Amino acid sequence: MNTYLWEDCQLVCLRKDKKPFFFYLRTTATHTPIVNSAQQTKSWKEIPGPSLWDLMKQALPGASGDLNLTDGLKLGQALYDHYGPIVKLDGFLGRPPIILLYDPEQCAQVLRSENWLPIRSGFQSLDYYRRNKRNKGNENQSNPDMTGLLTDHGETWKKFRSTVNPVLLQPKTIKLYTSIIDEVAQDMIVRTSNTITASLYLLANNQDKQDKLRAEILSITDENQKRSYLRACVKESMRIMPVVSGNIREATKEYVIFGYSIPPGIGISFMHQAMSMMEEHYPRPTEFLPERWLVKKGDPLYHGNAHPFVNQPFGFGVRSCIGRRIAELEIYTFLSRLIQNFRVEWFGPPMQTKVASINYITGPHNFIFKDA
Repeated sequence: MNTYLWEDCQLVCLRKDKKPFFFYLRTTATHTPIVNSAQQTKSWKEIPGPSLWDLMKQALPGASGDLNLTDGLKLGQALYDHYGPIVKLDGFLGRPPIILLYDPEQCAQVLRSENWLPIRSGFQSLDYYRRNKRNKGNENQSNPDMTGLLTDHGETWKKFRSTVNPVLLQPKTIKLYTSIIDEVAQDMIVRTSNTITASLYLLANNQDKQDKLRAEILSITDENQKRSYLRACVKESMRIMPVVSGNIREATKEYVIFGYSIPPGIGISFMHQAMSMMEEHYPRPTEFLPERWLVKKGDPLYHGNAHPFVNQPFGFGVRSCIGRRIAELEIYTFLSRLIQNFRVEWFGPPMQTKVASINYITGPHNFIFKDA
């Protein structure tokens, strides 16, 4: 395992009552990975992985094999089964190679040691459209170089993010919109997101969990706002059917991972969805078990037994999802209203997803809604 040098600084602060309290500020002494001098690091080009032809021929008519490009989850699992916890995918059509990581500790090492301006690639088409189509000639665009939080990087992104952070990440601010979102949910005109659809699908196929959730929702009063099982259902849904299969970063420094030297400029993808479906991290991973987020330490299902970087549905660090609190509020509110009033069932084959920049849930949506 690679390690990094850290320097812990102990700070002593005085409260108004003159009583001291302590906390630790962790600062990096160096970002250079320590490698045993006797250990010979290998080039990133030696990382195992399929050739470009191995992948492309799977798209040909009549092709057989488990490297199916149309099913992202199965492809991710197949790559892990074939090559192990680190996999290299060759670039094509002008795209650089990318490294896939299936080890949560190595994911944590990279994410925790990145600089203050991390680069999250993956939206080149959107960036091109905004720069060359939307912003070009737009007199109302005050800064034509600013394309948005998804696509901007560097100082432009930092300025934008620091402006909206105080608004979108404050719980008190989000609470101001609770009544508005609740009104929309009651009118049944809210746009159904992938997470809501996935949650409904899993609840429809697990009626005992749906009944338990409905009982909790019906017990909510002005004095009792506890919604622990609702939150657990959403967490479990995002573990099994997340909006994105993982996070991605472009290396801004050299990393040594599993003995391979990865230089700046190489993309690193953290395979959270694939890791979340592994027995070694979550017992009975294919089952919808909201209870794993509620049971206490010592229970085999306890979610805390898994490494915290196995499941990161909203990302990590300064480039984590800025709309998280609003998204969670929308999901909780809509699911509460719907499950309170309807029994949701599913008729037909399993729900299908299509992987692009995000995991799209494709139709048909064979839901049946009955009065509860």
